Amino acid sequence: MAGKSGRAGEAHKAGDPGRADLAGWADGAEGNSAISGSGVCRPRESPPARGAPLTEHRASLTEHRAPPLPGATRRDILAATAAVGLGLITGCGKPSDRTDSAPGASPPDNPQRSADTTSDPSAPSGPDGTSRPPGTPGSAAPSDPPAASNPAPGPAKQRRELPRGGWELFPRHRLVGFCGLPGAVALGRLGIGAPGRRAAELAKVAKTYAAGREPLPVLELLAVVANADAGRDGSYRSRTPSATIRRFHALARKHRALLLLNIQPGRAAVLDEVEALHDWLVHPDVGLALDPEWEMGPHEVPGRTFGRTSGHELTRVARYLSALVDAHALPQKALVFHQVATSVVRDESALRPQPGVALIKSVDGIGSPALKRRTWRHLVSGMPDGVHAGFKLFYEEDAKGSRLMSPDEVLRLSPEPDYVMYE
Repeated sequence: MAGKSGRAGEAHKAGDPGRADLAGWADGAEGNSAISGSGVCRPRESPPARGAPLTEHRASLTEHRAPPLPGATRRDILAATAAVGLGLITGCGKPSDRTDSAPGASPPDNPQRSADTTSDPSAPSGPDGTSRPPGTPGSAAPSDPPAASNPAPGPAKQRRELPRGGWELFPRHRLVGFCGLPGAVALGRLGIGAPGRRAAELAKVAKTYAAGREPLPVLELLAVVANADAGRDGSYRSRTPSATIRRFHALARKHRALLLLNIQPGRAAVLDEVEALHDWLVHPDVGLALDPEWEMGPHEVPGRTFGRTSGHELTRVARYLSALVDAHALPQKALVFHQVATSVVRDESALRPQPGVALIKSVDGIGSPALKRRTWRHLVSGMPDGVHAGFKLFYEEDAKGSRLMSPDEVLRLSPEPDYVMYE
């Protein structure tokens, strides 16, 4: 689903440099684009005329805000189809005959707080096949209990451990993950083919990053996906059904991996979306990833401009996770925030580490090894104390016009990444 431009790999999060229409896209017109984690192209500050060569890098990574994209780009088209497509993408949330489905997946600890709801009628239905009532902007909508759920276990008397032992992620472990959503090739590696095969592939990739540490595989599942369609509640986001999360939680446990739930909030309040995932986050092997590029203001639409968060907001989310760790005797929780440009995280110096939470800044960006190193140096400079570094690679987009960085090259970055994620 990546753009077909021969220079797309050189464009750091480049959007379609020209205009497109839905009919042309449906007929297979790809355009010059790079796909983001939500299946939507990244914006660029100054789109050239259609057919003009893509620039080697952003005009400015430091400007406060990226302006809206003019016209209908591939980013807009994919965003516009996200709400419709998500119903098919998350169809595995319903009963499935896939041979790689993991049986006996763990349900949420509290069935009354399940987050099966979606923001629009075309978004996925719940695990019982019935559609869920919409919520209100920035709040968790009511939902039915998931099928075959267990009673809430309550806080454990003895502190529970991480999938491969211990209570702290670093420095013992190095996280290596695949991101995506099942059945959605454009949304990342995790959505290509059978999830069981991807988990097995990930285990092999993770070993190449050991370098004296114990590799810990990560399945980063898109749990909240930004849409260009407002939906009935005006939130511009859809939630992945609990049954889909349950399948991937079981898959993570089978492979002794972490499950990270990725949130692209649209116009919904971030902390409300986090709280809606409460019943998954109380598990010892479930963490959180935030994609603030898709966190919109009150008059913004996903796919048309960069979103943003702040150090203060990230601290509030970290405090929420810290409280869960304390209340449920959990091991350290991973809290990842992906960042493609300085403007995406305001007042980063205000970010404060919290007990029991490992903060990880994942440097985002498509391009050649030289461009990715440049972005890395820019975004990790001045990183707050107590924040770990992460690095994102793109199997297809990075290789277009260039090549994918090798594990040895990634491990030579300074500081050495604690989390390496492939999309």
